[in-house]
Amino acid sequence: MAKVLIIYNARLVDSRLDSPGSIVVVNNKIHSIFLGECTDSKSAAMFAGSTLDEHSLLEKPEFIDAQGLTLMPSFVDMHVHFRYPGQTQKEDLDSGLQAAMAGGIGTVVLMPNTNPVVSTQKMAQDIMEEAEQKQCARVFQTISITKDFAGTDTSELDTMNSAKIPVITEDGHDVESAAIMLEAMQKAGKQDVIVSCHCEDVSLAKAARPFRERALGFMKKYGIPADKYNVAIKNVPSSVDFEIDGNLTAANRLLALAEDTATERNIEIAKIAGCHVHIAHCSTAVSIDAVRRAKAQIAAGTAPAGFSVSVEVTPHHLSLSGVEAPFLRALVNPPLRSEHDRRALIKAIKDGTVDVISTDHAPHTAEDKAAGSPGFTGLETSFAVCNTVLVKNEHLPLTKLSELMSDKPAQLLNIQTGRLAIGYSADLVLVNPDEQWTVDAAQFFSKGKSTPQNGASLFGRVHATYFRGQKVFELK
Repeated sequence: MAKVLIIYNARLVDSRLDSPGSIVVVNNKIHSIFLGECTDSKSAAMFAGSTLDEHSLLEKPEFIDAQGLTLMPSFVDMHVHFRYPGQTQKEDLDSGLQAAMAGGIGTVVLMPNTNPVVSTQKMAQDIMEEAEQKQCARVFQTISITKDFAGTDTSELDTMNSAKIPVITEDGHDVESAAIMLEAMQKAGKQDVIVSCHCEDVSLAKAARPFRERALGFMKKYGIPADKYNVAIKNVPSSVDFEIDGNLTAANRLLALAEDTATERNIEIAKIAGCHVHIAHCSTAVSIDAVRRAKAQIAAGTAPAGFSVSVEVTPHHLSLSGVEAPFLRALVNPPLRSEHDRRALIKAIKDGTVDVISTDHAPHTAEDKAAGSPGFTGLETSFAVCNTVLVKNEHLPLTKLSELMSDKPAQLLNIQTGRLAIGYSADLVLVNPDEQWTVDAAQFFSKGKSTPQNGASLFGRVHATYFRGQKVFELK
């Protein structure tokens, strides 16, 4: 017996559609779509009945009045840390999935920098099977490019199954040896696996570390928690502030160079290897321009066979600049950049260079954040931040945001979701893009409560999330 769900009186928005309408879901897939005003269940039932056979109507349909809210494909996040296994004090499958659902996210790609490192397909499969039993979001677990992040052994890539594990990554750092990266990318190219790169020259990152550690040392000495960068601390000499901010600035300059050189390197290696390279959390004008040039070669037909490139940016790099107070001290990798860099990322969204917006959701305990652990919690604010910055402030259409947060990442992962289209998985989110609300990180489902958006007034609220036609979150 088929289970029928009819959502009516909605504004339907995806990467190609923006219209009043209704959707009929049969079992877990979108069965039919009706464009035009439909404000009552009787009319919705009439529309649905015209496409449903008798077998489909054996069970009474469930009607959802969207009350004029916007129905979109749920979001696909290609860069998420659940800290599972081994760091459940920071996050676990349950808290991470609850945060994803509250953020309207129906698919997450999990990073392998866990304890132990997820370095085998068997480990990844076990995590995905555990997540699948919860029936609330689609989970892809990546595996590391090299075994245990040691930078030498790529043997696990010899038998990769891209349908089950479409992405590999050394996220958290880069593969130091260009020769090993070439070996890994050649294997990935043969297996049609995406290589997601945390582009950061290892030697330059090492050179930056003492500056950040020196700044954190001053902060610890004077009782300045690293997670309270926007709170004035009394009785701190101005010379100390100068030392903290000066050292962080020196670190960030080196880390910008580290990103730029590694982005160029990884793109060039991918060309030789003939693989798809995905540039993770791109944050500088120089790096995004390197991607733009590579894409121009592909468009012109002058790129090597088998080579392709995609790039993601994060909500925090789109919304914040970090070269001065207060966000200079908001520690994340890669760091928050200059206003010039932020504008370059927005320009790259407008000209089509950027493929994906991903959160790089990186939860930490309060103690770890206070001590300087880099990373923000982002699953529950990503839509609102991006809607505020790109739709409200930059006047991009909501369809473009759906392309970046749903359609394009789903295409990269080769999954039939991310669009309001017949036959696609009924992974849906009801949002009010005009609703203004204030972020209260203490109310997050995620265990990680640290975000530079805490206290911010944003536009765009998630009201309900559906996974395969089942409601898995509702705003209270």
